[in-house]
Amino acid sequence: MIQAAARKIDGKTVRTPLLSSPFLDEVAGRKVYVKAECLQHTGSFKFRGGWSAVSAIPKIDRQHGVIAFSSGNHAQGVAFAAQAHGIPAVIVMPSNAPKIKIENTKALGAEIVLYDRDTEDRFEIAKAINDERNLTLIQPYDDEYVIAGQGTVGLEIAQQANEAGISTADVLVCCGGGGLTSGIALALEKDAPKMTVRTCEPTDFDDVARSLLKGDYVSNEKMSGSICDAIVTPQPGNVTFPIIKRLCGAGHVVTDDECLHAMALAFERLKIVIEPGGAAGLAAALFHSKDSENDALIAVATGGNVDAAIFKMALDKYVSKA
Repeated sequence: MIQAAARKIDGKTVRTPLLSSPFLDEVAGRKVYVKAECLQHTGSFKFRGGWSAVSAIPKIDRQHGVIAFSSGNHAQGVAFAAQAHGIPAVIVMPSNAPKIKIENTKALGAEIVLYDRDTEDRFEIAKAINDERNLTLIQPYDDEYVIAGQGTVGLEIAQQANEAGISTADVLVCCGGGGLTSGIALALEKDAPKMTVRTCEPTDFDDVARSLLKGDYVSNEKMSGSICDAIVTPQPGNVTFPIIKRLCGAGHVVTDDECLHAMALAFERLKIVIEPGGAAGLAAALFHSKDSENDALIAVATGGNVDAAIFKMALDKYVSKA
């Protein structure tokens, strides 16, 4: 399915670069590569899955439109894909989502429905709207077409690593519900089997890492309190977790401050902008490299949709120390 998704999105997505810097290697104490999905359309890898899922909807059903729930990156990916296909999109977003993500999603023509992340259930809100309007729900991770679209990142990593002479590496993936992680793991299982995919999550929201340790689903106790909004989810996905459990190594857990530091270093040394949740993989590579057995680390910088105030916080705190 991933190969089919790759054919479907060919010419629609950016083949994002695999970047490196000797300065980052020095911080980590080993070779670090960054897959810059922050340079993808809509500023994150989510466009891949959004295009894959929207284009898979039968034409007879497309006319009604699509609905999705997201803190912002999946929202933009689906909204952009829907706009390109000429169909309406409704996006359920938390009211405390980064302003830039809400504004960008509106600018892509989507109808926005805001909700309280702490007291309301986004799935129930989306279901109620869907029941009235007969839309097609595109879930952010528990959707086989979304997973296949995200898996194209893994295909590119395998190709680019081969071009760079890298055969073994830890591939560090910022992980919320697990769509990108499971898609990359499936792609690398076939194309780069010596690579190990590792999930990366913020402290107190490491449901996937804890679920891997337990061997069963573990939920987060709360849904807010981290600047890594893009990867805060209730628990691993029902479709994604069995894949992650089968194919991935132990998860990494990083702090918000480590993500801010990684954002500052990425800006200074690679000249790219990463949002906090999108920097979790790089934070793990830079500050938790001792937990990896491979000499090469490939961190996926999953998104760059960060509010100016948060980005300024990262630069003010760490750029002079970078």
